[in-house]
Amino acid sequence: MEIKSRNLYYVGGVVRDELLGIESLDVDYCYEGDAIKFAKRLFGQNMLAYIKENPAFGTVNISFEEGGEIDIASTREEKYPKPGHLPVVYNIGCSLKDDLRRRDFTINAMAKRTTNKDKIIDYYGGKQDLKDKLLRVLHKDSFKDDPSRIIRGLKFAVRFGFELEEETKKLQDEYLENINYDMCYHRIKKELIETFSLNKQKAYDLFISQGIYKLLGPNQKLPKINTSIERLIDEYPSQYSWLVYLGQFDLTNLELTRQERKIIEWAKRLQIEQPNNNTPFESILIHRLRLKSVYDSEID
Repeated sequence: MEIKSRNLYYVGGVVRDELLGIESLDVDYCYEGDAIKFAKRLFGQNMLAYIKENPAFGTVNISFEEGGEIDIASTREEKYPKPGHLPVVYNIGCSLKDDLRRRDFTINAMAKRTTNKDKIIDYYGGKQDLKDKLLRVLHKDSFKDDPSRIIRGLKFAVRFGFELEEETKKLQDEYLENINYDMCYHRIKKELIETFSLNKQKAYDLFISQGIYKLLGPNQKLPKINTSIERLIDEYPSQYSWLVYLGQFDLTNLELTRQERKIIEWAKRLQIEQPNNNTPFESILIHRLRLKSVYDSEID
């Protein structure tokens, strides 16, 4: 179901992807004002719609009995009381311009009204950066506030073939030389999974060459990796494929699940038990993922 209102906007990835001419998997709505009040006014008396509110974040989920659901966020600002940790939401109902400024990169800080789909609202130069294939942060403390944006930048660079804008690259390099390891690793892990699920050798190459691997924790050792890894994972895809790229790093900070730990431990144990085995570590991991049904039965 499509909702239209002068104060209701499409924001972020859906606007970016339309300008790129590609299909967007998610549609993000933002209401300039109080989205909860807006939803109640629109659907409060509708017995075929169920409204779930989250007042602390100014968001609302509307699910319809006939099927489908829509999430709408109020315009809001965020502040980081502690760099690297989750932000605190404030000023719910702020201007759209202030809301867009809290986003990661200019290409994700564009919007358009649901009532006027032809006009792109672009306060921060996202359209030009999109044309120039550049990733530009919106303020100098962006990576300090949320280091996972570095990995998001890597993901967009690989996905779209973009590069970091000069000043943004400088800010990234400066942060990676002085990392604050007291950060929210839940966000880091989520972005790593999304990035390496793209299964591109380029993602790993940039992860190493730009020093992004340092975010995993101090004193990381650089492993060698099989250059045919893309082909191997394409042949045997798995939700754990990201571990094939990163399994040789110290992932302690990522709080791996029991299943994820088992996959890595099994491969390491095999190498220890068979010291003359010349099979690359990532190939062993892929073999483990091929035996997923057996693996599942072992950990249940």
